[in-house]
Amino acid sequence: MNLSSTIKSIQDIMRKDDGVDGDAQRLGQLTWMLFLKIFDQREEEWEDDNPKYKSPLPRRMRWRNWAAYVPGRDGKKKPQIAASEVINFVNNDLFPSLKDLNANASPQHKVIRGVFEDANNYMKSGPQFLAVIEKLEEAIDFHDFKTRANLGDVYEQLLNDLRGAGNAGEFYTPRSITQFMVDRVNPRLKKNEVVLDPACGTGGFLTAAIDHLRNQRTTKSGTKEQRAIEAAIRGIEKKQLPHLLCTTNMLMHGIDVPSQIEHRNTLGVGWNEWNANDKVDCVITNPPFGGYEDDGVGGDYPADLRTRETADMFMALIIKKLLKENGRAAVVLPDGFLFGEGIKATLKRLLLRDCKLHTVVRLPKGVFAPYTTIKTNLLFFTKGALVDDGTEHFHTDTIWYYEHPYPPGYKSYSKTKPSALRSLGPSRSGGAARQTTLPTEWRTSSPGRWTSRASANRLRLLRSRIGTVPSNWATRRACWITASATCVIPSKA
Repeated sequence: MNLSSTIKSIQDIMRKDDGVDGDAQRLGQLTWMLFLKIFDQREEEWEDDNPKYKSPLPRRMRWRNWAAYVPGRDGKKKPQIAASEVINFVNNDLFPSLKDLNANASPQHKVIRGVFEDANNYMKSGPQFLAVIEKLEEAIDFHDFKTRANLGDVYEQLLNDLRGAGNAGEFYTPRSITQFMVDRVNPRLKKNEVVLDPACGTGGFLTAAIDHLRNQRTTKSGTKEQRAIEAAIRGIEKKQLPHLLCTTNMLMHGIDVPSQIEHRNTLGVGWNEWNANDKVDCVITNPPFGGYEDDGVGGDYPADLRTRETADMFMALIIKKLLKENGRAAVVLPDGFLFGEGIKATLKRLLLRDCKLHTVVRLPKGVFAPYTTIKTNLLFFTKGALVDDGTEHFHTDTIWYYEHPYPPGYKSYSKTKPSALRSLGPSRSGGAARQTTLPTEWRTSSPGRWTSRASANRLRLLRSRIGTVPSNWATRRACWITASATCVIPSKA
């Protein structure tokens, strides 16, 4: 049985268990078990490399000492704990022990405690639980290079399936989008550039960044480059399930100690608690939009940036607190940000003033279906250098727009017809976005059509015109901001 079929059979087993309700719980259950299984096999490798290696896990709680099937007297592999006892062991011994690890003892302790801090064992049936372990024992050999390579793809498919699991879909961004955005921002290994996703969900942007950085290694690359890649990846996630999924995702992608994946609320950090050490070279993210933070969160933001809408709060942080000077960002944002007024108009003015917004890629409906059918856009920008001469400087002067059309034969995107990287018109060849204009290889690509808008004094939404921005951009009352800090309301074409 291949790996994909094994995972499917495990999910079928879980469906028989009365304690597991829905795809999100099945995925959470499978992921913490996968984490312990893979971590145990990684520990075997670390023990071979370092005879003095000491596990952060108590001896009894290591996968090999309670879950792994071992040969019996007849030579056949059998469970170490009886079906009648395994659920009690997991609920009353394993989980309390892992939740109580000293997070300050080492980065590994911190990772494991973070993973299990809010995790749950949903299964109630001992026989079904052991059946899942037996399948994992048969199919998952992380020492085998082929299995290791395939496991990442299978895990990606599991995360893709999560899109239909109610609100859990908010944590997953399709691979075509993550790869495209990372490729355009182009984090560079030689310069030790750091990539941050402040709302990392299941880690799609971070795994794409890992792959992108690995492709820059030379034949002489070794441990030093691997350590540089690990140091280049940072993520923050508020909720338990996606944090668990992201941490396991990092482990599967060769990040041995993913301690840089923090389990906390980015928006819950006080405005003045951020400092220069928190600023990074690249921010690539799909912040949650349409949601609102609890009362009190963001209460110390500057008065003109104070809001409880999550996407707006993230944009304020990215522009003012997270990006270094000349740092590059790619952010997924809904139409509401582009066309909203009030705080959104203030944020757009801030974006155009403090950053060079050089590219807007317009995505069609369905890219994030079935979670949402809201139309979304990819914004690419570079943080401008501070000019302190007593005058106001706008770093944005030219914006290139690209409307991404559906590929031939598509009327929409869906789970059965997902977006593909090759369908994102802009060419993937060439380097990072130049700061002056859109890269040539973006402008000349097809399908779709590029257009630019440049003005010495003001930036306004273009009116409907063949070959320019989409017509529904130009005809609605939308707020784009002028350098004189007033709101331009374009008249209808």
